[in-house]
Amino acid sequence: MNPLLKKLHGTGVALVTPFNKDGSIDFKSYAKLIRHVIKGKCEYIVPLGTTGESSTLSRDERKAVLSCAIEIANKKVPLVFGLGGNNTNEIIRAFDDYDFTNVDAILSVSPYYSKPTQNGIIQHYKAIANASPVPVIIYNVPSRTGSNMLADTTLTIAHDCKNVIAIKEASGNVEQGMFILKDKPKDFILISGDDSITLPLIACGASGVISVIANAYPKNFSEMVRQALNNDFAKANKLNHDLLSLIPLLFAEGNPSGIKSVLKKLLICDDFVRLPQLSVSKPLSNKIQQFVTSYK
Repeated sequence: MNPLLKKLHGTGVALVTPFNKDGSIDFKSYAKLIRHVIKGKCEYIVPLGTTGESSTLSRDERKAVLSCAIEIANKKVPLVFGLGGNNTNEIIRAFDDYDFTNVDAILSVSPYYSKPTQNGIIQHYKAIANASPVPVIIYNVPSRTGSNMLADTTLTIAHDCKNVIAIKEASGNVEQGMFILKDKPKDFILISGDDSITLPLIACGASGVISVIANAYPKNFSEMVRQALNNDFAKANKLNHDLLSLIPLLFAEGNPSGIKSVLKKLLICDDFVRLPQLSVSKPLSNKIQQFVTSYK
């Protein structure tokens, strides 16, 4: 197996990007967050994904965030960089904007808004895979993109593009994940993109998760994933059940507003987000506070 794939077994963290009250990036809190998830024994970090509000950052801000993540991680864990969009040529051009020396892979979301055909998605990823200086993790999240990357599409990309090593599967459809796992190449893994169904997907053969909740509770969530990967589902279920009621609260009023509310209550970073996101409402904040207070 590709050595990188072994490193990606377990929990990756889709890092939030903390902001100051004036909307600027809070690099001090970002460094604190990265140290928090590494101390919590998560296997790798994922800056500048959806949870990192990358679509609201300028090119210079994205470069600065990536540089900060590389510096703080300091090769202690692998780093997967979120780099995707709906303009294939612009993504390919953007490879020239970044130094990939300490980037292990990119996470590239399926094209959104334009709703391409399945063959359009295939050709998009083939072009990116051919141009990328590092391995590619494709990312299916139809609730955000407006189109589902079907299992057959994923499998075509996996078999035809050797530089594509994994999929972050966030369709919420366990059956779709099972069909991918059934026929995928040996050197290709499925990573859950939904915290709430990570456990059943691992039971089906998934290799872990790129998680939102692990920003806040990296130790317990990553341990849940490890126990599941070790086939100790009694321990994994207990850890999963303890956190399960928080997960829907994280997404009730948008991501990353929910997880930033938790992080504020844990004194890791503030809960400021950039428009069009808003901080969570007072009623939801109170529910999150109740969980944080009671969770041990």
